[in-house]
Amino acid sequence: MPSLNFMNGGDPLSLDRIRSVLTRLEDTIIFSLIERAQFAHNPRIYQRGAFKELTDLNFYGSWLEWFLKETESFHAKARRYTSPDEYPFSSDLPEPVLPLLSFPEILYPNKINANPSILSFYTRAIVPRITRRATLALAASKRANGIIGDEEFEDDGNYGSAATIDVEVLQSISKRVHYGKFVSESKFVENPAAFIPHILNPNREALDALITKPEVERKLLLRLQKKAATYAQDFAADGESIVGTKVNGSSKIDVDGVVDLYESYIIPLTKEVEVEYLLHRLDGMSEEEIDKLAKKGLTS
Repeated sequence: MPSLNFMNGGDPLSLDRIRSVLTRLEDTIIFSLIERAQFAHNPRIYQRGAFKELTDLNFYGSWLEWFLKETESFHAKARRYTSPDEYPFSSDLPEPVLPLLSFPEILYPNKINANPSILSFYTRAIVPRITRRATLALAASKRANGIIGDEEFEDDGNYGSAATIDVEVLQSISKRVHYGKFVSESKFVENPAAFIPHILNPNREALDALITKPEVERKLLLRLQKKAATYAQDFAADGESIVGTKVNGSSKIDVDGVVDLYESYIIPLTKEVEVEYLLHRLDGMSEEEIDKLAKKGLTS
């Protein structure tokens, strides 16, 4: 399997390598979602200004935003965000304490960062769905102990545990979505002439058609459904699936919710990143440079 290491001399724009990264991220995202599904929704941690403990520190964002800022501050010091496939959710992060690595020039310079959209759809659409079973079980437990009404629903108090997993999910989704830039660059380099007219005369629909492979997307969603269904099962000590486990009804994860995450959010947003990257692929280039690229595509 192709290496994920940018420093090993392999081709970072190899489609085999890119597919390998995206496939591994599927596993990471599914397992992280399974972990998050064990806790209730806890909507308070997504509300800005909901924690006096944070406003006392002059931080007026949400608990999750604070968690992201603190986590990413440490990661920034370890030079995580100098890697071409890493994008922070927070701003004003500290400089690395380690010397910078000399990464190969892979992507065309750009400032595309889809993380605000990722954070929004994750907290508003994904978390409520994947935590629904845990939330309902919590409400039933509270009612059994005489707690009814608003106090019975949604909040189990596991703010640290939930946010820790949220950060892991968000960072994995971010990497997956921004890998669209690698896909676009790989396809552009392979055949610049096909893209250049639609970049010079901006045509998002035409660019989207060039990068969209419906059959590949169909197979991806089918593979994702099978993976999520398998990982959602319980297994005996010998590794065999426990008889009677309800795959899509498992308490571990809403399998359809995982597929919907990809189909309705991750795939469309990735394609938006791919198209936006292509629209800026010729920024700062002279007409001579662009003509040379176009001829290269026609003669290759």
